[in-house]
Amino acid sequence: MSSKDNPLIIALDLKWSDALDLAKSLDPNTCRLKIGSQLFTSVGPESVRKLNSLGFDIFLDLKFHDIPNTVQKAIRSAINLDVWMLNVHISGGREMLLAAVEECNKSKRKPLLIGVTLLTSLEEPSMEEVGISLGIKDHVLKLAKLSSHLGLDGVVCSPNEIKYLRKEMGDKFVLVTPGIRSNSNPKDDQKRTSTALEALSSGANYIVIGREITSKENPSQEVNKILKEIYDLD
Repeated sequence: MSSKDNPLIIALDLKWSDALDLAKSLDPNTCRLKIGSQLFTSVGPESVRKLNSLGFDIFLDLKFHDIPNTVQKAIRSAINLDVWMLNVHISGGREMLLAAVEECNKSKRKPLLIGVTLLTSLEEPSMEEVGISLGIKDHVLKLAKLSSHLGLDGVVCSPNEIKYLRKEMGDKFVLVTPGIRSNSNPKDDQKRTSTALEALSSGANYIVIGREITSKENPSQEVNKILKEIYDLD
């Protein structure tokens, strides 16, 4: 099995020594790895280089959101690290998104460029507090359509948004879904969650799983368990 044949991305929201030990215990043919703000802030670009050297495709989850020129240069730096996927906040607006698309399209090593619609920790009362008057469904769909129109490859969305985004955006639009839990695991700080099977059955391309794997004594065994569940879909 190749990592290109499965949708599993493991979130390494850990201190560096633990993240590196965990990565060394995993097979890069069975999963990809996500480096987020916690790990990148503590270690920096070396985290990407080291995990790349172990054979893993890297999703750099820094959710760029700044003025267009700053985002474009940040993406250039990320591309030079040979990341497989990176993301930006769609709420950064048209000019920022166009700058991000332009930088990715110039590269021979073009990564997947994914837009963040709405953090999975947010529900409608929290949205209202920050001035978002649309409901979750309408807000997410509006941002997804903007990202597609401007040339992004897809979006990050919660499991609750997968079905209608797949219907509205078509088969080629990439849907990356965090908030994946087993039926027995608590939701922690994420509100809009589901199981791996539910997310994939609904139309997700990639699922991001963190604590479900990283908190276990044998993460590699947990990966194989999840992959077995996934392929039993067939």
